[in-house]
Amino acid sequence: MATKTKIKPSKPKQMVRPPIVAVLGHVDHGKTTLLDAIRQTNVVAGEAGGITQHIGAYQIFHKNRLITFIDTPGHAAFTKMRSRGGQAADLVILVIAADAGVKPQTKESLKHIKNADVPFIVAINKVDIAEASVQKVKEELAKEGILVEGYGGDVVAVEVSAKKKTGLDELLEMVFLLYDMNPVPVDPNASLEALVIESSLDHRRGSIASLLIKNGQLKLGDNLVAQNVFAKVKAIYNDQGRVIKMALPGQPVEIMGFKQPPVVGSQVLVVQEKAVSDIEPLVEAKAVDLPVKTEDQFYRIVLKADTAGTLEAIKAALPPETETVFADVGEINESDILLAQAVKAKVIGFHVKTPAGVKKLAETEKIKFEVYQTIYELLEAIEKAVATEIASDEEILGKLEILAKFTIKKQNIAGCRVTEGQVSKGNWIRLQRDEAVIGEVKVKSLKKNKESMLSVQAGQECGLTFQSDLEFQIGDYLTAYRKIEV
Repeated sequence: MATKTKIKPSKPKQMVRPPIVAVLGHVDHGKTTLLDAIRQTNVVAGEAGGITQHIGAYQIFHKNRLITFIDTPGHAAFTKMRSRGGQAADLVILVIAADAGVKPQTKESLKHIKNADVPFIVAINKVDIAEASVQKVKEELAKEGILVEGYGGDVVAVEVSAKKKTGLDELLEMVFLLYDMNPVPVDPNASLEALVIESSLDHRRGSIASLLIKNGQLKLGDNLVAQNVFAKVKAIYNDQGRVIKMALPGQPVEIMGFKQPPVVGSQVLVVQEKAVSDIEPLVEAKAVDLPVKTEDQFYRIVLKADTAGTLEAIKAALPPETETVFADVGEINESDILLAQAVKAKVIGFHVKTPAGVKKLAETEKIKFEVYQTIYELLEAIEKAVATEIASDEEILGKLEILAKFTIKKQNIAGCRVTEGQVSKGNWIRLQRDEAVIGEVKVKSLKKNKESMLSVQAGQECGLTFQSDLEFQIGDYLTAYRKIEV
């Protein structure tokens, strides 16, 4: 009698995900030009053109292998998005212009790379121009503790010209070389793990979300949750805008089906349909509470933007004197105008439409609203408004420079020199770094030569502690002021 051979079910085969690469760098160092050059010379076979504007990531095909690029915005307002891009990526390309060297955003990018603990490659761009100095870039990196190959370290630095499209092959080869040292294994049959990299509200298609598939697969009809926002996937588009039925690890896609735009950076998971029906009503029933301030020292705004990523970036860059009473994605509507009227706020829009009926309502209710096309203009306008409406409601008492930073019993102490006027215990302090306002707090304690003081005069040095955490650095400036009741 023949014996039956028992066949063991085979385990799902693991595959290696294409490398996910974030490109970081200073706004003027040619990051966008470099990305465009890479994209133009390494298009996925048969899919030239048609990149979706707000998808936030795309794939290229180089020597029979895929690479996924996260296109992180370069403006200073996009600090959070750049940070998130670093955390989402397997490795980073840091772009530095050979004629400019290390700049503030370069240092900021290095901080994000360190925090995300991802390997990186330095792309020294613009090597074709007369003012280029590759040596200067490497020396300035060394001052930041980054030692490239040939300078006592192992960080790879590749010389490129995005404009002339030179050095790109070597750069991409280094991406594969670095990634292949620690490739990311994935299982297409595993539960979905994805990340929201962009979201927006389209008046025709509804809520749109761009996702980066980290593991598993995404299929039409899947029930998803991103934080407390649910979706049933109605359509999937690849980075070329083409309709597809499923997406695999490493692939960036745009989907339709979310009830509202999910938060950029939130994790996306597949959930059972019953779980959605049980949980969703509870989420939708939660009341929305508006923030209430008791002080009059705030410039109140209702903020609307075209995408969730842009909205978050603008909010992060607003002056500390700004109170955002409401922020959302989509066109300015009647509810925004009525809310602004109720809380005495201005309506600010970025890249959004304002229907004629809404404009008429704003005019009737005497509500000011402005729509801007660039973040520079929006922030500049708000900073001017803050200066005009709020600066007159405070009295400058003194100015200080931070000379040292100490930590005693887990409390940070700023060692300062008073350069003008005086500073007193209980004063408001505004912290500035270069031209940017970092934060505002009250002085908790003052000490001079280890002796507690009520105030310290110009020309004297002192140690300050603050009533709440303030991330200060040596070289920052402080302004002491008193708020005037109006």
